[in-house]
Amino acid sequence: MRAFGWVCKRTVISELRIQRQHSSCGLLPNVRMERMKQSITLVLAFCVIASSASANLGADSERIEDAYGTIVQRRLRDDGTVSVVYGKGRYLYMVTFANQRSISESYSRANGTDLSEKEIMKFLKANSAAKWVPANTRTGRRFKTTDGTAEATYGILNGRPALTVRDVRR
Repeated sequence: MRAFGWVCKRTVISELRIQRQHSSCGLLPNVRMERMKQSITLVLAFCVIASSASANLGADSERIEDAYGTIVQRRLRDDGTVSVVYGKGRYLYMVTFANQRSISESYSRANGTDLSEKEIMKFLKANSAAKWVPANTRTGRRFKTTDGTAEATYGILNGRPALTVRDVRR
């Protein structure tokens, strides 16, 4: 009787294995593989878009121009750096270049109103992967990165409130 039970169980298990093989060798793996390919493609596309849309300290002039829009003003400064003002959407971006790399960036609203806390944090985060911490003084709002590579101030620049971020390694 035990031998017969084992044979019956063996038959049932074999039938289940055959059913699994039939269901998994048809359309299902192709659908899963196709979805995985689409997911990978979407992730890669997002990364490309995100990297091309963001510009920050250390970026070259071409990348900055692609991200920040049309040039409003360009000026050669006495110290050999070049300052360029870009306009895009509701923001003005003033970028200082040394050796075609961004060493300082200022962000302000085109209409001259204050930046919100959310906007300030967005601009700070775009400029360093390190954590930004407040370093406020009596003279104004200041921020610095925990790794000591950048600092920022929020105050009046050219008659409008602006956040200025600069690379301190230079």
